[in-house]
Amino acid sequence: MNPLTNPTHSALASLGLRGADLLTLGSLTPEQLLGLLNATRTLKADWRSAGKPLADKHVAMIFEKPSLRTRVSFEVAVNRLGGSAVSLDTGGTRLGERESAFDQGKNLERMVDAIVARVYSQAELETLALAARIPVVNALSDWHHPCQGLADCFTLLERFGHVKGLSIAYIGDGNNVSHSLMEGAALLGAELRVITPPRCEPLPEIVTSTKALEAKGGGRVTLSHDPAQVAGCAAIYTDTWTSMGQRERVFQDADARRRAFEPYKVDAKLMARARADAIFMHCLPAHRGVEVTDEVMDSPASVVFTQAENRLHVQTTLLAALFS
Repeated sequence: MNPLTNPTHSALASLGLRGADLLTLGSLTPEQLLGLLNATRTLKADWRSAGKPLADKHVAMIFEKPSLRTRVSFEVAVNRLGGSAVSLDTGGTRLGERESAFDQGKNLERMVDAIVARVYSQAELETLALAARIPVVNALSDWHHPCQGLADCFTLLERFGHVKGLSIAYIGDGNNVSHSLMEGAALLGAELRVITPPRCEPLPEIVTSTKALEAKGGGRVTLSHDPAQVAGCAAIYTDTWTSMGQRERVFQDADARRRAFEPYKVDAKLMARARADAIFMHCLPAHRGVEVTDEVMDSPASVVFTQAENRLHVQTTLLAALFS
């Protein structure tokens, strides 16, 4: 099909995505975010309708951290859209250590058409994106996980038919996953209750920036330390209790950390406080028996593997939109 007459291609192009839009979920407008989710519905049903917008294009894949879902989903998405993924071995070094992130960006912009980076430092990622005159997609950093946030929002839309007005509980560590979920909820008009142990709240900078997004999208994000706040929610979401080594400084040792988080474990009793049709969400990998019980992970309410699959579909849509 001619790209100029392909309705899917036209819808993706109308989103007006730029490379700079992909470092955080909060950099999107409510219209762009909802447009991406609606386009994902189309491409999940028939990804071939996107055509081959990445034909003869190459995407550099930078992975500083081990990866299953991110690596596979992005590589499959790139291949589906006609492109080639070029995996870069960091050799255990972090972005900006062996060579400045700025210089890496200036090199890569001359050789590839986009960069997907799963890194430790949001600051170094932003330096990379500043240098490179090509799209840079944040596949995870210490502050944000926007592609996971896209998959989370799409999973909610797919299950309930809407995101606006939903009450969602995120319980556990106020980390990068919670940050992107906060931004998505604010932009889409949902109510998100972020429930954490004391001293494990989301970063104050993210809380502040989310308030500005609430004004744009009509959502509402609240913080709490009380697990009972999951009451009446349509979804209960958790993640691992420590992310990227950020919480070791808060507690004296691993035992102290586990004791602090134990009341926040998602088990059948906690799920029973939510709506009768509530779903359980987790970005994976899960530590079974730690932040969530097997009973919940393997229950009919669990959508964790659908969430994982949806990473592929939202990232296919994201890449197609960038190059349409």
